[in-house]
Amino acid sequence: MNKISVYIIAFNEADKLAATILSAQWADEVVVVDSWSTDGTPEIAEQLGARVVQVDFKGFGDLRNKALAACTYPWIFSLDADERCTPEAATEIRAIANSPDALDVYWMPRRNFFMGQWIKHSGWYPNYRQPQLFRKNSMVYDSKPVHEGYVLHSTRPLGHLKNPIWQFPFKDMGQVMHKANRYSTLGAERLVHKNLSMGTALSHGVWAFTKHYVFKLGLLDGWAGFVIALAYFEVTFYRYLKAIEIQKGSAWRQPIDLDVERSSRQ
Repeated sequence: MNKISVYIIAFNEADKLAATILSAQWADEVVVVDSWSTDGTPEIAEQLGARVVQVDFKGFGDLRNKALAACTYPWIFSLDADERCTPEAATEIRAIANSPDALDVYWMPRRNFFMGQWIKHSGWYPNYRQPQLFRKNSMVYDSKPVHEGYVLHSTRPLGHLKNPIWQFPFKDMGQVMHKANRYSTLGAERLVHKNLSMGTALSHGVWAFTKHYVFKLGLLDGWAGFVIALAYFEVTFYRYLKAIEIQKGSAWRQPIDLDVERSSRQ
C-alpha cells in the first residue's frame, strides 16, 4: 500500500487544529507546518501525534513549498487548519493512492459552512483552491504571498475527487474582518506597479461584490450570501487602497502640520 502524508499549515489555530488533525489520522503521517504560533498550536499538534515543523512566514506559496519538503511519503494530501477530511473523502483518497490507474494530481471539492449553513452558491461550492491530492514531486506552488497558484511537474491530466471535505473558514465575524485585513495587506504588494486611483479601487470592489452576489448566485444564500459578497468588496477595495498608500508613501501617512495648514489659509 502506498503511504500518504497529510500536511496542515497553521498559525495560532489552537481552536481549530485538534479537529483537523483528528480528521486526518487515517493518514500515515500528519505534518503541521507552523509559523511560530503563540497560542499553543504546536503543543496541541504534538499531543495528537503530528510532527511539527516551524517555518518563518514569507508568504503562503513559500510556506506550502516548505510543507512539501517536510512530507516523506509518495502521496501528499493538503489540508488547511479550517478544513476537515470526511471519512468518505479519506476512503476515496486511499483508493486512489493504491490504484495502478491513478493520475498524478487531483482537485478536491470543498463544502463550506458559514453563519450556520452550508453555502451552496457565492462561488463557495465546489470551491477548489489548489489541487490537494498529488504524488510527491508532481507539483509545487508559485511564490505569490497570498492566493498562491501551483506549477505542475506532470504532463498527465488532473483528476477530480468526488467526495468533498468540509471547511469552516471563519470562527466569528471578527475573524472575517481580521482575514480581510490580512489578505488585503498581502495582496497589495502585487498591485503597486499598476496605475491606480480611488476610482480603480472602488470599481474593483463593486465588481467583486457583484460577481459573488449576482453572477455566482450569492443572493440564493440569503443574508450569508450578502455578508460573503460584502467581505469580497472589502478585501478587494482595501487591497487596492493599501497599494495606493504604498505608492503615495509618507504623503498619505504623515499628519498635517497644523501651523503650515493655518498659514496656508491666511
